[in-house]
Amino acid sequence: MGELLTLASREVGDVEETWRQFVPSAALQRVDPRTFAFTWKSAAIPGFSIVSYGLSASVQSAVEPEGQLMACRVASRGAWVGTPRGDLNAGMPWVALDGPTKARWQRHADVRALIFDRVLAEEDARRLTGDDRFVLRSPALSSSPVHRDLAAHWERVFQHLAASLLVPGPESAMIEAELRRHALHTTLATFSPAFGDALERTAQRRAAPRSVRRAIAYIEAHAHEPITVDDVAEAADISTRGLQYAFRRALDQTPTEYLRRQRLAGAHAEMEQGTRSGVADIAHRWGFSSASRFARHYREAYGRTPRQTLRGG
Repeated sequence: MGELLTLASREVGDVEETWRQFVPSAALQRVDPRTFAFTWKSAAIPGFSIVSYGLSASVQSAVEPEGQLMACRVASRGAWVGTPRGDLNAGMPWVALDGPTKARWQRHADVRALIFDRVLAEEDARRLTGDDRFVLRSPALSSSPVHRDLAAHWERVFQHLAASLLVPGPESAMIEAELRRHALHTTLATFSPAFGDALERTAQRRAAPRSVRRAIAYIEAHAHEPITVDDVAEAADISTRGLQYAFRRALDQTPTEYLRRQRLAGAHAEMEQGTRSGVADIAHRWGFSSASRFARHYREAYGRTPRQTLRGG
């Protein structure tokens, strides 16, 4: 899924060359090549990349992303990470911010990173919060996690994203859009206290039936396309947070649940009309990354399994 890149090498120059495809400022400042080994996995979709690599060597590196938002974790015993403002906790993920971020380690490190186009990420953050002045820079954004629990959550989400994106599979713009949204929301929640504050500050406190009607019309017309809840909110001319509140008040469900039901209905209609596709292919085509999760939602909605529908049961 996405544009996959895998590499295994013992050439020092391959590390910097590969990194710079994703973060042009990446530089290796010092490398001990005697035990050098390099393995790389990455996936790129529009506006977003995920990187996971292992590097066996004693290394000092530096990044200073321009036009990008990069959250990273260097997992290595005795690793050090520092910025011009001071040292960071190398046991937790961090964001490259306010000048070069440097890291060094001995022997081996597993490095994982989420990289966003900054302009697109800022636009998405503004749609999420409804705050047109929200910016992705200090002090709204911090190099360190807001809380240790959020750092642990970021790690779990990274593993989920890696399991979904860093493996070969059929492309699905629907799934990719949702995964990118999940990655950005988690990163902002982890590193931006202002993001959480903005979500609370801009929550809609009154019913908005006109916005709900516009949102429903948009979902029903575009459920087969790679739209996210943020796209629905923009079409309804309301913040994502406000739309969630309005849906809860008007329909006692979230816009995400409504969108999922429309996609289940699309998959249901496709199966009833007859198709040679299997359940996994149908689920993937309608935006469900997990066939088992699709089957569970489908059974809850229709009282039978997808396979029973395909067999005419």
